[in-house]
Amino acid sequence: MMSNSVAAQHISVLGLGAMGAALAQALLAGGHQLTVWNRTPSRAEALVSQGAQVAATSAEALAVADLVILCLLDDASVREHVEPAAAALRGRTVVNLTTTTPEQARALGRWAAEHEVTLIDGGIMAVPSMIGGPAAFVLYSGAAAEFERFRGVLELFGRAEFVGEDFGAAAMYDLAILGGMYSMFAGFQQGGKMVRTTGGTAAHLATLMAPFLQAMTTMFAQYAPGIDDPESYVPEQDADFTAGAIGTIDKAAVESGTATELFGVLLRTLPGI
Repeated sequence: MMSNSVAAQHISVLGLGAMGAALAQALLAGGHQLTVWNRTPSRAEALVSQGAQVAATSAEALAVADLVILCLLDDASVREHVEPAAAALRGRTVVNLTTTTPEQARALGRWAAEHEVTLIDGGIMAVPSMIGGPAAFVLYSGAAAEFERFRGVLELFGRAEFVGEDFGAAAMYDLAILGGMYSMFAGFQQGGKMVRTTGGTAAHLATLMAPFLQAMTTMFAQYAPGIDDPESYVPEQDADFTAGAIGTIDKAAVESGTATELFGVLLRTLPGI
């Protein structure tokens, strides 16, 4: 724990799906007093056996904590529980780890400011089994001072990465990373279909594609200036080369009977890299 962090005296977690339960377990393992709430109370039973207290209502959980952590279904779920509890939350810190859009995070930030609630928004870059492990990290934005105050608590989940005071920043980084992940999965799905037409298998393709793509991620840093400072950027390869390569891939997909819109999208998205 960092020297400029303080442990919360009492933490509440709302939402005990797979991720919320993993967060709660990490807090218990860190020695914190914990109150939990979930719409389905039976999901709290395992946590109770580890020392957690169960609140009868979400309002009760919100009212007793110095630090509140939300891991709910969506923005509407968050609003459903925090808005009626505005008075009880005044002066408290809320960390919203529910996946929302950046604009939803900003709107919640405005609501929090109006009601004197300190808000930190977050995006979890891990699956539940990774929480507390070396590969997990969580993005945070919003109240910088409170983030530093509770950094030691938040680092129980994984590396804590603060990305700015814009309440929407963590959500934007979160969704940008997930967009890259899903784009990669889409490419693998298409590639698997293509190699099967030659008698190959997607399983074999996976063993070849994974290390290659891992190596290619080292190129992100080289391509980043083309986005951050496009006027002075000299690309590794020109737009015509990129278009030709994608066009050839697209032609192979058509010839194999697995034509897709994916490569047309790539041509419009990657004019040069």
